Amino acid sequence: MKNKKSGINTICTHVGETPDEQFKGSVSPIYMSSSYEFMDVGVKRYPRYFNTPNQEYLAKKIAALEHAEAAMIFSSGMAVISTTLLAFLSSGDHIVLQNDIYGGTRNLIEEQFKRFNIEYSFTEGLDANDFEKSIQPNTKLMYLETPSNPLLKLVDIEAVANVAKSKGILTVIDNTFATPIIQKPIDFGIDIVLHSATKYFGGHSDISAGAVATSQDNIDAIWNLAKNLGGNLSDFMVWMLERSMKTLNIRVKAQQKNAKKVAKKLQKLDAIDTVYYPGLKSHPDYKLAKKQMKGFGAMLSFDLAEGLDAEQFLKSLKLIKPSMSLAGVESTMILPAMTSHALLTPEDRAAQGIKDGLIRFSVGLEEVDALMTDVEQAISEIVN
Repeated sequence: MKNKKSGINTICTHVGETPDEQFKGSVSPIYMSSSYEFMDVGVKRYPRYFNTPNQEYLAKKIAALEHAEAAMIFSSGMAVISTTLLAFLSSGDHIVLQNDIYGGTRNLIEEQFKRFNIEYSFTEGLDANDFEKSIQPNTKLMYLETPSNPLLKLVDIEAVANVAKSKGILTVIDNTFATPIIQKPIDFGIDIVLHSATKYFGGHSDISAGAVATSQDNIDAIWNLAKNLGGNLSDFMVWMLERSMKTLNIRVKAQQKNAKKVAKKLQKLDAIDTVYYPGLKSHPDYKLAKKQMKGFGAMLSFDLAEGLDAEQFLKSLKLIKPSMSLAGVESTMILPAMTSHALLTPEDRAAQGIKDGLIRFSVGLEEVDALMTDVEQAISEIVN
């Protein structure tokens, strides 16, 4: 099967199936063994080596979706982020990161990198020139995340990749919010693509996982560290992830269709001050989104009007869940200041434009009318 010529649903459904050679079942079997034959075999398999049958085959699906040569699956998004960065950075090296990134990633950088004598700079803005201005003689990596968590800011992927290539710098992107359904960063020149597979890849709020897709040479370098750090995922969870990814395209497209409608309706409510969604023409990165994304995603954020209590609003919801994480088939809302970005200082959050009352909305598969009814009744509760 030629991956790039296959339709996206065909890739999601069939690429990366673990073959059932014995019974020819239509569903991948689970290979739960933690001990495999080592004599007279081509591959010495071991769970911590990321090469059990379920791990090996699911990696093919992820690589196909991202137009990459190879991929690996990890136990969490932070496992893949930390392992990937440390695989390419050594004492005395420097990394450039965009200022607006997931709070856990920023916390990793600010709390741990000094221990390894790894230098870092956060960009002042999100333009390619901001990345270029941050380059130092010892810069080895550039790290970006677009759309960003939680304000859905966009970075020109191709422009940043071109700057990095001109300087011989490796690029890494967190593609969690967009997924390969909406954008394929490797096609724009990015070297390494990361995912919190807990989110859209899993899609049902019951899996914790991470994924990386890149060249075989880069995978070899990541594996060389990963086998020592031990961040592999159990084969049962790998099997669940492969099952969930069969519907990735269907879910993401349905969720983003809902999100665009919800964003437009939220804009019309007096009780909502600002809506952050790249599919709105009022969004500063709307044109860039149309250039590098196939759709606008299913994540949005909004600020309530001044004086309205965001916590009370969440407590008043009846259908939408005030719940950690995102990208499940059910709609959820959180306060980033209390969850995803709670580890940042108030000053860091303010610098990114994250207000204490900012609400991040992961739009699910429910009917738009049902979602808006819930939002409106919760607003009535806190206004009256």
